[in-house]
Amino acid sequence: MATILDGVSRTFAEYLLIPRLTRKDQRADLVDLSSPMAAVEPNQLPRFKINTPIVSAAMQSVSGSDLAISLARQGGLAFIFCSQSIESQADMVHQVKAHKAGFVSSDTNTTPDKTLHQVIDLMKKTGHSTVPVTADGTGTGKLIGLITDQDFWEFEDDLSDTVAEYMTPISDVIFGEDGLTLREANRLLHKHKKNCLPILDNEGHLTSLVFKKDYEDHRRHPHELLDDSKRLCVGAAINTHDYRERVPALLAAGADALCFDSSDGFTEFQKEGIHWIRKAFGPEVVVGGGNVVSAEGFDYLVNEGGVDFIKVGMGGGSICITREQKGVGRGQASALLDVVKRRDEYFKETGRYIPICSDGGLSNDTQIVVALAMGADFVMMGRYFAMTEESPTPKTSINGQMYKPYWGEGTNRAQNWQRYGDAAEDNEMVFEEGVDAYVPLVGTVGEVLRTTLYKLRSTMVNVGADSLSEFKEQAVLTLVSEQSVVEAGTSTVFQFSANRDFEGSGNS
Repeated sequence: MATILDGVSRTFAEYLLIPRLTRKDQRADLVDLSSPMAAVEPNQLPRFKINTPIVSAAMQSVSGSDLAISLARQGGLAFIFCSQSIESQADMVHQVKAHKAGFVSSDTNTTPDKTLHQVIDLMKKTGHSTVPVTADGTGTGKLIGLITDQDFWEFEDDLSDTVAEYMTPISDVIFGEDGLTLREANRLLHKHKKNCLPILDNEGHLTSLVFKKDYEDHRRHPHELLDDSKRLCVGAAINTHDYRERVPALLAAGADALCFDSSDGFTEFQKEGIHWIRKAFGPEVVVGGGNVVSAEGFDYLVNEGGVDFIKVGMGGGSICITREQKGVGRGQASALLDVVKRRDEYFKETGRYIPICSDGGLSNDTQIVVALAMGADFVMMGRYFAMTEESPTPKTSINGQMYKPYWGEGTNRAQNWQRYGDAAEDNEMVFEEGVDAYVPLVGTVGEVLRTTLYKLRSTMVNVGADSLSEFKEQAVLTLVSEQSVVEAGTSTVFQFSANRDFEGSGNS
């Protein structure tokens, strides 16, 4: 007969945190929310960390390049969805890496013989107001000068005039020498009161640009997630079908972390995929696996596979119906507690720490806090980000309220045929594991995260924790009864107004 586990399958809504001692020197703004994403070897530092313990689900209706940029600026990481062509996904990754780099490769250039009309068209096409003028019109040609939208009046000057007549010639351009640091470049911008600093090699060829606005932007986003070259970080999802072609393209585009996207990661297919990546690209590539809901699944992907982090969750997402359709899955809290317990045992046995991502089952900010208290190193969410301005879907007005469409990767709409081995030969799915819906527009990524992260930091102070690792160690959780849920609410009074909690859910 089947094995029956003791206990019941529980959700995050069934738990509350017990306050611990709050010290006088604690402040919410001093709490450290950084978390490892790569496996931490004994006596070593993590080779990849995120500054905010929140990542976006690898879904068509969630993780596009715009959202990835906004999330990285807040310290988190987006996983660009893989249910698209390899070229399209790699281009999305490239867009994130090229958005802001400290030292930016120039992709908007002209030659001195071009007309003002041509330059204006170029500026409108790219959205850039500063255009280097090079001998060959490339981003690495010999710099002859700079032209900006401040050098001419579009509706007053003769647009048939050449760039050479309006540009600032190289003799008057303040530039930096290739090899200087970003700090030194910013000092030159400040000293000479410039908005753009070209960086030139010994022969006068343009190598990159440094902008004042990027410095100011960084000051406004002190926790932004950057790589060693000061570029925004971005993750990318992969599948078990075309990873031999997809992974090289994503790494070449600059992806900082990869993760297999599957509702069930306890498979030999994932193990073989991880082994191939390790053999082809070595141990430094950050690769996540999952999803799993048991200690057995953890052991398989870590011992047999060699993943850097594990995603936990099956059927807990707001648009996921895997449990309903197939009868497989587990309450998210029970799944997370089981895998975290095994992770901690594994750490004691080997000295290796494997980060855990809780994916799905999060319907409000409180449950994000509970998931992290239970031992997750970071959480993955879909609906939370689908409701933001930066998600890749169009806004729709329904009865005066703005909404955005949101659908699961297991739906016909996603057309993600490769995930389903039992799809019919005519490319029609036999059944769906997700639904198609609309979610309300709630604001920008920065706005919703500001509220969520403040709540998280405030709760950590209530528990006496200064970091996420301390939070997990010091957290004391209690089960709640149905009556205690009623007691915690405001059903006995009439509310004139209330701040709506930003709901979130992941698990594609």
